[in-house]
Amino acid sequence: MNESSSLEDIYRKYFKDLYAYLFSLCKDHHLTEDILQETFYRAYVNLEDYSGTRIKPWLFTVAKNTYIDYLRKHKRIDLKQDEFFAQVPVKGSTEQTLLEKEGKAEIVRAISSLPDKYRDAVRLCDLEEMSCQAAADVLNLKLSTLKSLLFRGRQKLRQMKGKEREPGHEPRESV
Repeated sequence: MNESSSLEDIYRKYFKDLYAYLFSLCKDHHLTEDILQETFYRAYVNLEDYSGTRIKPWLFTVAKNTYIDYLRKHKRIDLKQDEFFAQVPVKGSTEQTLLEKEGKAEIVRAISSLPDKYRDAVRLCDLEEMSCQAAADVLNLKLSTLKSLLFRGRQKLRQMKGKEREPGHEPRESV
């Protein structure tokens, strides 16, 4: 990491991405805030020892490990609706904004319905726009395994989309 990056700069730059990632795991705003606070605390404590150049994958790894530690400590998870992305402001006309919000919410719901192993790969690579190598590092997987999970997860999403268009499913009207 370069000398000019302070923890405050890192916080400002990656807060929203980490919040979205952790919220997708926790499905609870308050728990997400707690884990996010702990993530940045751990990052602060270990920032001097960090020698890599790509801080975002490292922060996601810290966040994932913090979440796993929380689960181990509390031994249960409370699932709730994933409504965070529906509240993210989008620039454009009101109609366009509404359509984009609905589209994002639909995508997030579809990804959330995937099995865990596919969901994490798709979420990190497609929603968080991480490279395959960075996502593999975060998930502690081999690159080939991550690519396989990503391919299969995307394939399952396409299958879900295809089922929506089959008879018996009403297609959405486009504006």
